[in-house]
Amino acid sequence: MSSVLVVDDDSDLRELLIHKLTASGYVVESAADGQFGLEAVAAKRIDAIILDWMMPRKSGMDVLCALRDEPRHDRTAILMMTARARGWEQEQAIALGADDYIVKPFSPRAVADRIELAMAARLRESARPADKRLRPRRPVTIYP
Repeated sequence: MSSVLVVDDDSDLRELLIHKLTASGYVVESAADGQFGLEAVAAKRIDAIILDWMMPRKSGMDVLCALRDEPRHDRTAILMMTARARGWEQEQAIALGADDYIVKPFSPRAVADRIELAMAARLRESARPADKRLRPRRPVTIYP
């Protein structure tokens, strides 16, 4: 069974995602902010992470960068889920290593499918020889 970590400061949204993803067969953990999210990932193996962008203590982008800087998280699918819908924000998240970008409001039913697709893509990528893997493009200009 695949494990998913939902990292969002909105408790109602976390509960909704926990319910929907558990019903879809995932083992689901949750964290209320980016710092707790990093601690949860350090404590156990997580297959996919849903990250809000704007959170207290550590933003989703900070968490994304921290995880993509560690090779042990190469197989972890990371999906940004945020109200930030501008094109450059999506491009920035993908350039830093996000596997998908879901704009709020969203269809809870579609989230499980997008997680599955992102995990499959990560698995294919990790099977490539190390010198042929796609890497996040850096540096990226952070816009206000």
